[in-house]
Amino acid sequence: QEVVVLKEQKYHLYLSDEEYRRVLQSLIRLKTSLIAQGRYTDGVDDVLCKVLSAKKRKLKIKYI
Repeated sequence: QEVVVLKEQKYHLYLSDEEYRRVLQSLIRLKTSLIAQGRYTDGVDDVLCKVLSAKKRKLKIKYI
């Protein structure tokens, strides 16, 4: 019997401070809406945790 383990694909998302703030606000708003509807928030909770625990880096953007 063969077991195949798929590696979780990683994504890199570079956000400005304003974009980061908007992502958090949107996720919190979605979670509140799901709670009001009596639906599960597990997926939103997972994404919120990943966003909040993500490394923050200062990058210089060079426009060509």
